[in-house]
Amino acid sequence: MDSNSVLRSTVAAVIAATVAGGGSGVAWAGEWAAQAGTGETAQTGETAQTGETARTGESVRPVIHVGVWKTPVTAQPPRFRRAPAKLRSKAYAFRLVTRNTWSGEQFQCLDSLWTRESNWNHRAYNPGSGAYGIPQALPGHKMGYAGNDWRFNPQTQIKWGLRYIKGRYGSPCGAWGHFRSHNWY
Repeated sequence: MDSNSVLRSTVAAVIAATVAGGGSGVAWAGEWAAQAGTGETAQTGETAQTGETARTGESVRPVIHVGVWKTPVTAQPPRFRRAPAKLRSKAYAFRLVTRNTWSGEQFQCLDSLWTRESNWNHRAYNPGSGAYGIPQALPGHKMGYAGNDWRFNPQTQIKWGLRYIKGRYGSPCGAWGHFRSHNWY
C-alpha cells in the first residue's frame, strides 16, 4: 500500500469517526484488519481499505491511527541568551550616536576609539592614570554628573563619554583623530 492510499484511508477513518460521533474507542490498524478479515497484521502498521469502521461485538468503533510522540527528557525549549555586555554597550552607543544625527562613520570612529581605550569594558581601570570605564574618564568620578551609577552602568558611562566628546572634539571622528596623533583624547 503506498503512502497516499494510507493517508486517504486514515483521513477517511477520521472523518467517518467525526461524522458518526461514534464511540471513543480506538482500533489499531492491525487489530482492525484482523477483525475485518483483510489479512493485514499489526506488524504492517497500515490501515485496511475495506471500510472505515470496525465492528467488535455490538459496538461500532472508528478506526483512527494514533501515533505516540515522545520527547526526550533532555529536550529543553530554546533559551533566550542575552547578548554579551560589550555588544549591548555598542548597540546603545550606536543608538545615541545616530540620535545625535551623526553618521555611521562617526560610530566607526567611536568604536575604534573606545575599543583601543577600554575594549568596551565598563569596569576597565587603568592603575597608572586612574582612568575608569568605557570612555576611560580621568578621574572616573567625573562621570558622576551623568548618573550616580557610573561605576557599574555602561549606559551612564556612554552618555557621559559622548557628551565629553561632543563638547571637546565636536564628534567621535574628531576625538579619534586626536587620539591617533597624541595617543590620548
